[in-house]
Amino acid sequence: MFGRSSSSSTPRGPKGRRAYVVGDVHGRLDLLDRLLDDIHAEIERDKPEKVLLVFLGDLIDRGPSSAQVVERLWTYRHQDIRPVFLLGNHEEVMLRILAGEVEHLPGWLRFGGAQCLESYGADPRLIAASSDESAIAAVHEAIPDRHAAFLRTFVDTCRFGDYLFVHAGIRPGIALDQQRQSDLRWIREPFLSDESAHGFVVVHGHTISPEVEERVNRIGIDTGAYRTGVLTALGIEEDRHWYLRTAAAVGTPISATH
Repeated sequence: MFGRSSSSSTPRGPKGRRAYVVGDVHGRLDLLDRLLDDIHAEIERDKPEKVLLVFLGDLIDRGPSSAQVVERLWTYRHQDIRPVFLLGNHEEVMLRILAGEVEHLPGWLRFGGAQCLESYGADPRLIAASSDESAIAAVHEAIPDRHAAFLRTFVDTCRFGDYLFVHAGIRPGIALDQQRQSDLRWIREPFLSDESAHGFVVVHGHTISPEVEERVNRIGIDTGAYRTGVLTALGIEEDRHWYLRTAAAVGTPISATH
């Protein structure tokens, strides 16, 4: 398994650096705060030279506290950590609606946008029943400009040594610089079942699995926080990696090294 071998075939992070990669939060501020506490405690116990904290996207929708999650991370500062935020498909849809693409509003409301708007103090039923122009205006009124501007700064990929961090995955057989943005944010198949080498290990969210899905060429860490109460992070330091999982029903995290 990755992280137990010192052979050249073992994927490695850059020397002297550590990364934490957080799966899809989906409006679960309670789990996010607990996981950040666990990460901060690890860093205090064993301070690396540099720490990267990467969020794989889908901070919003489905769970009860999207607005609070965005505010928490918009204001997040830690002297030992550099945060990086990737844009998920849920952020993409919300930003497209804010840009006036009202045709996406009904689908967004069905797939978690209603809970997102409620967290901002808006009534999604009234918005759904409004005219197109009024609905877009109501979404704009609900979501602070600072939050929208923050989401617009998010990127699509982050490379860390032999790892690539991305929200959904990649299209197999296509060079990284030729990947379509829609695949990086939305793809499932043929990425999930593909067993070919990509030139890096893809760490992704987007597709829920009951446990971490660790394959030779990819690691999926979306454990469905909004419905399972389990938010997962992957830690990487040189030739080893490990997991932190924080469950809502349990006061302490479950950690595993593979």
